[in-house]
Amino acid sequence: MSVPDYMQCAEDHQTVLVVVQPVGIVPEEQFFRIYKRIVSVGQVSVRDSQRQLYIRYRHHYPPENNEWGDFQTHRKVVGLVAVTTCATAKEWPQTSDRFHAMKEVYGSTLYDSRLLVFGLEGEIAEQQRTDVAFYPSYDDCPDVERRVEDFVESIFIVLESKRLDRATDKSGDKIPLLCVPFEKKDFVGLDTDSRHYKKRCQGRMRKHVGDLCLQAGMLQDALVHYHMAVELLRSVNDFLWLGAALEGLCSSSVIFHYPGGTAGKTGARKPSVSQAADAGKRHRPGALTTNGINADTSTEIGRAKNCLSPEDIIEKYKEAISYYGKYKNAGVIELEACVKAVRVLAIQKRAMEASEFLQNAVYINLGQLSEEEKIQRYSVLSELYEIIGFHRKSAFFKRVAAMQCVAPTIPEPGWRACYKLLLETLPGYSLSLDPKDFSKGTHRGWAAVQMRLLHELVYASRRMGNPGLSVRHLSFLLQTMLDFLSDQEKKEVTQSLENYTSKCPGGMEVITLPDGMKLPSVPFTKLPIVRSVKLLNLPVSLRPHKVKCLLGQSLSSKSPFIYSPIAMHTRGDERCKKIEFQWVRGDVCEVQLMVYNPMPFELRVENMGLLTSGVEFESLPAALSLPAESGLYPVTLVGVPRTAGNITVNGYHTSVFGVSSDCLLEGLPAVKTSGCMVEVVPSLPRLQLSTSLPRSAHPTSEDLSSSVSLQLFNGESQQLTITLENIGAENLETLELTSKTLSTKEKLLGKFLSWDLQEALSHLPLKPGQSLAIPVCIQVKLDFSGQESLLQDLNDDGISVTGLSISSPLRQVLKSRAENKTAGTEPGKSEYNHVKSLDAVLNFKYSGGAGHVEGYYRELCLGVHVDVEPSVFFTRVSTLPATSTRQCHLLLDVFNSTEHELTVSSKNNQDLLLHASECQRMAIQVDKFAFENVLVPRVEDPSVQEHFTSPRQLEEQRLHAQGRLINSTLNIHWSIPSLLRQGEATVEGVLNQLVLDHLQLAPLQWDVLVNGKPCDCDAVAEWRVGEPVTLEVRLTNHSRTAVGPFALSVVPFQDYQNGVHNYELSDTVTFIGSNTFHINTVDPTESSVYRGALLFLYTGDFYLNIKFQDDRSGRELPAAWFCLPSVHIRALESPIENGA
Repeated sequence: MSVPDYMQCAEDHQTVLVVVQPVGIVPEEQFFRIYKRIVSVGQVSVRDSQRQLYIRYRHHYPPENNEWGDFQTHRKVVGLVAVTTCATAKEWPQTSDRFHAMKEVYGSTLYDSRLLVFGLEGEIAEQQRTDVAFYPSYDDCPDVERRVEDFVESIFIVLESKRLDRATDKSGDKIPLLCVPFEKKDFVGLDTDSRHYKKRCQGRMRKHVGDLCLQAGMLQDALVHYHMAVELLRSVNDFLWLGAALEGLCSSSVIFHYPGGTAGKTGARKPSVSQAADAGKRHRPGALTTNGINADTSTEIGRAKNCLSPEDIIEKYKEAISYYGKYKNAGVIELEACVKAVRVLAIQKRAMEASEFLQNAVYINLGQLSEEEKIQRYSVLSELYEIIGFHRKSAFFKRVAAMQCVAPTIPEPGWRACYKLLLETLPGYSLSLDPKDFSKGTHRGWAAVQMRLLHELVYASRRMGNPGLSVRHLSFLLQTMLDFLSDQEKKEVTQSLENYTSKCPGGMEVITLPDGMKLPSVPFTKLPIVRSVKLLNLPVSLRPHKVKCLLGQSLSSKSPFIYSPIAMHTRGDERCKKIEFQWVRGDVCEVQLMVYNPMPFELRVENMGLLTSGVEFESLPAALSLPAESGLYPVTLVGVPRTAGNITVNGYHTSVFGVSSDCLLEGLPAVKTSGCMVEVVPSLPRLQLSTSLPRSAHPTSEDLSSSVSLQLFNGESQQLTITLENIGAENLETLELTSKTLSTKEKLLGKFLSWDLQEALSHLPLKPGQSLAIPVCIQVKLDFSGQESLLQDLNDDGISVTGLSISSPLRQVLKSRAENKTAGTEPGKSEYNHVKSLDAVLNFKYSGGAGHVEGYYRELCLGVHVDVEPSVFFTRVSTLPATSTRQCHLLLDVFNSTEHELTVSSKNNQDLLLHASECQRMAIQVDKFAFENVLVPRVEDPSVQEHFTSPRQLEEQRLHAQGRLINSTLNIHWSIPSLLRQGEATVEGVLNQLVLDHLQLAPLQWDVLVNGKPCDCDAVAEWRVGEPVTLEVRLTNHSRTAVGPFALSVVPFQDYQNGVHNYELSDTVTFIGSNTFHINTVDPTESSVYRGALLFLYTGDFYLNIKFQDDRSGRELPAAWFCLPSVHIRALESPIENGA
């Protein structure tokens, strides 16, 4: 016997072998349809008996194996079922002959046979025959299973008769010697009458009867016969048949212990009713039946006595196999016994002992095997190793079988079978074709073996003519084994991959193999390696802002608590976290990836873009080239959202070495990200800003869209024209402009930036492509007061700044002082030539389109940087009284801090020319100011109004208001003719409280009239001696409160112009009445007039000094409120008209 049956198991010893074969031309599909129905009759309950007959069907069986039927009866073909197609009656004789010829092949062993004829109708089909069944068609054959059952019962009858015949002890008859094929020539010439020979015949026959009993379902008898055969055969050293008897004993014991079978799921048979009952009674000797009486206690006791234990079964198998090993021609029997023992050990979970049997099976020599038989042998060994849990050993033999499929000796190599077997080896080498399994932690398995296996898969798929499979496996190799490849191997694999993809580009589709296995996609997540993904906010000028709601509407309604620890400790997925900023529909959005090239050569990545979900997104692919083994390299991927909503960045796609990959972030746990979901708001207009002034080369802040820089002298103004162009796709509907002066230590006087927006707003809505212009006035007014360092320089040089006019150039003096400074003093720190800076931001808030409806807007910021050079300084300010009590002289010491000639002019005054670094004094006669009427500007914003509630801030506002009033009256301007530049100069920051007091018009207005004419210091009233002079004092109350009462006294004196005043004039001047005026209380905005008279007795110049009595009420008011003009009266001898 040269063809082993690797599917055999121990329980097959109780089966009868039936061969099912086609006769003539039978469609393969139809044949196997009938074959499956026949095979379904696997066991039959024999009538009038509790025994079961088990059938083993084969559609192909070598006739030479049938010659071993006497050695083991389950190898004998006892039944034949032929299937044929016969369309006409003419074909029937030929079909019948073929059937008889087929029976001749197995004729010596057949118990019975059947012929199933399909397609024949008529007189022949109507004949009643036991060995032939006629059916109209393959679809119309309802009783095939019943026919097969009848056929099996006929086989059982023959089997039972043979058992009874052989089991009957006929002492008078000579027992024949049963032989295997290779023994027949060895027994020629032996003494058949010897005791040794007879024992051999008896032992072999006992073994043969045991086989028949086992097939007939008589397990107890089979065990008895096997034990007797073992004793007889052991005594005569008939080792081959002794091994067979031991194997029969093992098989019977296995059937008893394991009624479910040892063939696994595919070959497991259902235990019969009697076997189930036996199993239930097995550990309960003497168990009762339903009637309370044991059916056959002797049977149970005898079976348990003769049956081997599970441990003894293996020992007897080892002994039997050792006996088989003594015979070269029994290699197939030995191999099959090893396989059966392994299946039993697998059920007993004794893997190490099973591996010893398999190791023995590997080295069994079966002679010259065909390539197909070798493949079958290695495949079965692989399956058996798999059953006992030796997965890597199983994979090894399956791989050997795969290589055997394409051995050089095979004319037509079976690459498809090779590929299929290689796929089946993957689990044994801890290898999966799903790349997700390689991202769950440490690498499992031997990488070198796995790479070798993947290379073989690539080669096999290429030889199969399927380049798509080659690309998939090579991509998998590069992705999962990249860390184990040498630099040279990386180059070779990538070159091979590029060669394959040039013919068949790789993609992300799932490849389905013919057997239904699916190969998942292999994204190149390591080419390049991505370390982090960060969604970038839009540029500052394009970021959307939400209109702030009222306080009550802006409160979140998700929780009533200000703080919730549950919300704080929520373990949300960072990838699903929503980012705070927003993107805008229709605008280019950016995502930054930090990538790394692990390859030892330059890596070219083509068609790299974003994978998104949630909204319609147009990804704009990029191509990049990464240097060899580069560090972290930033890559920015861009795209445009086409609809509004929430967008999620799920990953990115690439094309590397001709393989397109979709890399999802959820499969890359090592990638760092701060969130991948962002809100896309509706579309908004886009404005582009341009200015009439040159832009600054270096913006002061990233938040600025643009900035301008210019240089101005202090007090100078500049016109700036800003042009806004709508470069978006939406109409500009709203536009607001605000400004903010950045924090500066410089004191800014007046408004820095001013504009008129009405003209620009008249152009709204502004369509795409249109533009509008906004004029902005830039005016710088810093403090014009000279600092103490400058005053110290001027005073140290002996230059008086108190005279009425000073004209002394200081260029050389100041220059020499700068040269004599110590080395530790930085140049340029002098206050008179230090350039100061001012920064402000113009903020354009605009909106339109669908975003405007949803309450979104954009901001465009323009930075304005001004370097302010000093123009003029007011080094000292003082006042002198004028001839009138309602006027005074304001003295300003003006210093030209520029390097150019400068002209200073003021209202109703001559121009003052100043050379570079020259200081001169200006005397300006001004009317005193009624500061009580100056109102501090009211602030409309309540929050800002509260900011100015402190007394100090209110006082500062009052001083600013007074300074603006004085400055608007003076109207001081400067100009530099050589540069054609001019500006204003303000005294707001120069005036101190003393000067303000001198410039203030007293709230109590005093008018003195002599003979009805107003009298002031510069007017001389002339009157005749001896005539009474009327004196009238008028008080007007401009304060906010009532004043008085007051007492005024009039004191005449003479001024000798030498510092001596004569007040002893009682004989020269006399009063008509009292020289004291009593003034009652005067309410606000009211006036009071008080009159008196005096008489001059001598000629001369007399002065009247009107003084207040030193009473309590007078001391409560400032002295400046009681500034009365002096009265100068000249007494003449002659009449006034004559004197004139």
